[in-house]
Amino acid sequence: MTRRTLDITFAVGGVVFAALFLVLALLLRYEYNFAKDYVHDQLGQQKIVFATADKLTDEEKNWKPGSQCLVDYAGQTMVTGKQAECYANYYIAMHMDRSAKAAGWQGETYATMGSIRTDLSAQITAAKDKGDTAGAADLQKKLDAATSLRSTFQTGETLRGLLLTSYGFSIFGDKAGQVMLVMFGLAAVMAVLSAAGFVHALVTPRDKVVGVFAARPVESKA
Repeated sequence: MTRRTLDITFAVGGVVFAALFLVLALLLRYEYNFAKDYVHDQLGQQKIVFATADKLTDEEKNWKPGSQCLVDYAGQTMVTGKQAECYANYYIAMHMDRSAKAAGWQGETYATMGSIRTDLSAQITAAKDKGDTAGAADLQKKLDAATSLRSTFQTGETLRGLLLTSYGFSIFGDKAGQVMLVMFGLAAVMAVLSAAGFVHALVTPRDKVVGVFAARPVESKA
């Protein structure tokens, strides 16, 4: 095989790979833009605005190490996945934790409050059966508080779930964007290498061969 043929073969192959990488990059760019725009539009429609820095309490600013994001996004309208994660994990979660602590059930969740309410209802029934009106009234107050807290949990955890889903969707978009850049880079590299291959083919003598045939001397016929 001549060196020129080999160069052209590899160069054409490089063009094919460059085109493939370019197509993949364009598809990934579409997915990236779709995810980014979709999250932006859907979150923007909710019109959730972070509290301004002067309105944030010390507890809100320092509840957990990640709570600093509430200061970083202070006064901004939620339109990104990162903002949604911050609001869900450090604002809603903190307020639910504070509500649970104030009600005397710190660490509980919507799911666990169900069994607590069931147990309180059973205690109220038992107190009434014994004629303990005062005890039943006290237990009823606890049941009302548990019911209110569970309702708060239901609302808060539902919103957290929706916001964190948006965050997760945005992460897939970000990953697509990162791979997109890699594909564009590979396409560019393959295009440059292919161009170099064609140039080399043009400047290489037509009769130059490669491989085992290049090392064999030409035998003259007697």
